[in-house]
Amino acid sequence: MRSGILAQQLGETLLSRGLMMTTAESCTGGGIAYAITDVAGSSAWFDRGFVTYSNAAKSEMLGVDPALIAQHGAVSEAVVEAMAKGACAAAGVALGVAVSGVAGPDGGTPEKPVGTVWLACYLAPADRLSCRRLQLEGDRIAVRQQTVAAALADCLALLAATRT
Repeated sequence: MRSGILAQQLGETLLSRGLMMTTAESCTGGGIAYAITDVAGSSAWFDRGFVTYSNAAKSEMLGVDPALIAQHGAVSEAVVEAMAKGACAAAGVALGVAVSGVAGPDGGTPEKPVGTVWLACYLAPADRLSCRRLQLEGDRIAVRQQTVAAALADCLALLAATRT
């Protein structure tokens, strides 16, 4: 499975730098953390995961300002950036990845159709942030699986582009 290979590579990279990471997940419901913890020895580089499915959980667990959610919606660049930074702060780790999206089959709007996912990675020591919007195809399972793989790949890309 692609996610397994990406998780293994991410772990090797984090270990080589002596860094720990966390996840802040909405639409994947813990799928990123699952892929990571499926790697033997991941406790050496993975601290914890936050499944913040509700807006209240995003605020309570990650410190996302409710006004930010009200203004932009949970599935937005501003919110996933705040989630990634908030997860790093709450866990006290170097790398955080956050996702929020519309996995379907319901919940889409013309502005945010099913398959819309926002993904952010934050590397705290370097104060580097990457964020992008994905428009994924397929059913709920496919959207979630693609999101997990994209999140792991984006973490690797941010680490490759940044020396800490």
